[in-house]
Formats: sequence, C-alpha cells, structure tokens
Amino acid sequence: MVSHYYTMKPNYYYITTPIYYVNAKPHLGHAYTTIVADTVARYQRLKNNQVFFLTGTDEHGDKIVKAAQSVQLSEQEYVDNISFQFKELWKSLNITNDQFIRTTDTFHKKTVQDILQKLYDAGDIYISEYEGSYCFGCERYLTEKELTGDGTCPDHQKKPETIKEKNYFFKLQKYLSIWKENLLANPDIIGPDQYYKEVIGMIQELANIGEDLSISRPLSRLSWGIPLPFDQNYVTYVWFDALLNYLSALEYPHQEKFTQYWPVANHLIAKDILKPHGIYWPCMLLAAGIPVFSKLWVHGYWLGMGDLKMSKSLGNAQDPLALAQKLGGNDLLRYFLLREMVFGNDTRFSDDIVYKRINGDLANGLGNLISRTTSMIKKYFNNNITESTQRHHFEKTLNNRLAEISENYHKNFSEFKFNRAIEQIFQVVNYLNELIEESKPWAMAKENHPDLYPLLSGIMRGIIYVLLYLKPVLPETTEKILNLMNFYCQKSFPVSLSEIDLKESVLENFPIFFQRLDVKETETI
Repeated sequence: MVSHYYTMKPNYYYITTPIYYVNAKPHLGHAYTTIVADTVARYQRLKNNQVFFLTGTDEHGDKIVKAAQSVQLSEQEYVDNISFQFKELWKSLNITNDQFIRTTDTFHKKTVQDILQKLYDAGDIYISEYEGSYCFGCERYLTEKELTGDGTCPDHQKKPETIKEKNYFFKLQKYLSIWKENLLANPDIIGPDQYYKEVIGMIQELANIGEDLSISRPLSRLSWGIPLPFDQNYVTYVWFDALLNYLSALEYPHQEKFTQYWPVANHLIAKDILKPHGIYWPCMLLAAGIPVFSKLWVHGYWLGMGDLKMSKSLGNAQDPLALAQKLGGNDLLRYFLLREMVFGNDTRFSDDIVYKRINGDLANGLGNLISRTTSMIKKYFNNNITESTQRHHFEKTLNNRLAEISENYHKNFSEFKFNRAIEQIFQVVNYLNELIEESKPWAMAKENHPDLYPLLSGIMRGIIYVLLYLKPVLPETTEKILNLMNFYCQKSFPVSLSEIDLKESVLENFPIFFQRLDVKETETI
C-alpha cells in the first residue's frame, strides 16, 4: 500500500489546539488545552526546533446564530466580540501562539471552498435526502448508540431533534476501510492508546451503519456559513469548515510553510471531538490526496461538581483568568493543570485538590528549597555566590542520577505525560531538600566547616538545573528566578551539574517565590 504518512523532520514541529467555538466565552477547559499546547511549544523551542503553534476560533453554525440573537447582535458582531475575548485571554495567560486563525478569515474561506470543489469534482460529494436525530449542541446527527438510555445527548443533556432535509454528503464510507488499514499499520498516530482503540471501534460502527457524512446545511435553515462553491443554496457543515483550518493556516497548498510544518502536524483535542478528528478529518485528507497528520493527542475532561464534565453548556465552567489571579499568577494555574491531570484521563477539580497540590509541590517543595538556600548564602556569605573550585561529594551522587532523570523527563514529555515529566524533576527538588536536612548547613556554619560553601554552591547548581527543566511548565517564574542568578550553561537541558557554571553575583533582595496559599483564600475558587 502507498503510505499516507510523511517522514518526521525533527527540526520542525507543528502543534494545534482545536479552534474554539464562540457561542460562549472561554473557560478552564479551553485554557487547559491551550496551556498544554503552549507548554509543548515552549519545550520544542528549547530543543531548538522551529515551532508553529496554532490556535483560533470556530465562528459558523446554528449555535452562533442563536447566541447572537440572544444578545441582539449580528453574527459578525457577536463572533468578533467572543473571538476577541479568546485572544485577550491567551495574551493574559502568556500563551505564545504563532497564529490565531478565525473561520471568518477570507483566506480560510478560500481554502475551504477550494477543497470542497476538488472533492466535488472527484465525485466524493453528492446530494441526497436524510432524516436523523440532530443535536444542535454537537451540530451533527447522532446515532442511536451515541444517545443515552432516555434518548438524550450525553454531552449536552438534551434530546436531539428529528430533522429531514436534502443535503450534500461526503463519501465517508469510501475511505473508512482505507483509514482503518492505515491506522492499524500506524497505531501510535492516536494517543493515548485508549483513544486509538476507541477510534477503531467507531470506524467499525460507522461501517456497519453504512451512512456517509452530511457536509452542508440549506441556506433556508442556516445562512451563517461558507457557501458551497458548487451550490450557493447551501453552506458548509461546521466540521468541513472547522477542520480545514489546520491547512489554511499553513497557506495550503503552495506555500513553503505547508511543506515544512504539515509533515509534523500534532493535533491536540479533548475527547469530545474524537470522532471528527479521528475519523472525518483523516478521511477528508485521504480524499483530498493530502498525507494524514503526524499525531492526534487526546485529553480527558476536567470534572466539576458532581464529577460532571466542566463545560459552558452545563454551567459549571471555571474562569481561567480569575482562577489564575486567585492562585497568585499564571504559573500556579499552569502547574496545577499540568501536574494534576494524567493526560488522557478525566480529572477532578476542587478547591482542596488545587491548594494541596500547589502548597505541597511549590510552596513546601521548590519554593522552600530556593528560599532556604538563598537565605543561607545571604547569612553565611553576605549574599555572594560564585563558582567553587571544590565540589561537594553529593554532586557526584546526584550526577549519577541526572542522566536517567533527564532521559525520563524527555521521554515523558514527548509522550505528553506531563505529570510524570514533572515528577522526574521533583526528584531533584526532594533530594536537595533532604540533603539540606541531613547536612545541616547551619551546624556547619557554626563550625566554620570548609565544605559549607561547596555544599551551598552545589545546591544552587541543582536549583538552576531544576529551573531550566521547569521552564516550559513555569515560564514566567523560572525566568524571574534565573535572571537573579548569574550563571552559564551551554545547554537548555543540562544532564550534569558540572555543565552549570556559577558566576560571581550578589543575591540581594531575593524575593520569596511560591508562597503558601491560605485555605481561606481559595474557598471561592
């Protein structure tokens, strides 16, 4: 079989979030996905890869019309307003996306129409009449198996409406078996593994049903959309519009950006849109003669009150910016989200879980390590820190572990196991805190012990090692702390303390980082 996959080029990296639907303001679920993508982008840049990080907003469909009508705005005014809120939120959260795409962008509309015309000319799009259960929340027809026992949509807790109408269809069935065969030959294209297995099951279910994919809505029912290039009486169905943003952002098909970044396309999504990304999208690409994406990464839900999915439709969503401000900064929010969730699994969110994680890891762990070390340097050496010709024996012991820690960190990061990658680095934090307790520098100072300065300078190198590895996770705070430390390291990710050289500096006015959160301050999170 002819391969539909490019060979990976490690010097480029393309990471995308879903384009978020603008029928309501952004919430914590959107922030988590975007923060994960931003963390990956920062990590890849530190590895000297050329990164293209894409996010944006999905601005067409039934729900947009209804949302605009509810606030007495035109559709364009409404989407401009909500899209702006997403942009401003990402700026406030220090998200480093390279492009923010909107499906109302002229260049995107052209890409959509060009590919639709291409598939229509090839005979892969046809018109037919269809009747089914349509969920306006999902903006698609649901199969009987997808509904709950009482006939409601599990995501939106509402019964879909029965709709019968004439529409255009994409020949999904023609490409299901091709995609399944490719997927079986490349099982790691979807991760974590449980979602690969779920997609295989979905493919079989769709094949058994035997239906193709509706890709349009009649203009008589929906005018807010991209017109079909071959029939102006219809507009494009939301997925055939939205999914193509990953190509239009790369100026498909002729520009250099597409040839550089599409071979290494990493899509990041929540599991509620697994079917369109895991089945519709690759089948669309196969039909258009475009190689399939490199990887589809799927994460679980944040669960709010009653262990229900946190979402705007259920009214239990958290405001990410307000939460970051209550916690004391963007990095505290980032750390909690990345450390607490096992990527791919559902994870509970509560006040108690948030402050226990931040206090335990950051205040009592890393923050305490930095504070006590700098305080002892201030007290015993008048704030002066410089390279020591003598190295404390603990460095050799720790260096023997750092190669493995570094390797495990990179392995876990590349597999989106962020919690495990962070755990690796906190082994060093815990080791250094235990070392201080065992070595008792305060007792060494009373004895004027010659090992005191080599011990503290070695611990400082250990702290710098930790901060360098935590830069993708805590970008703002690590930058502040590292800027206060005069050091040299040739590598973004050193594998030995000997690679970190301290230069003479004075640690005056060194603030306390990661102060402990008071429970009362987080009661309204």
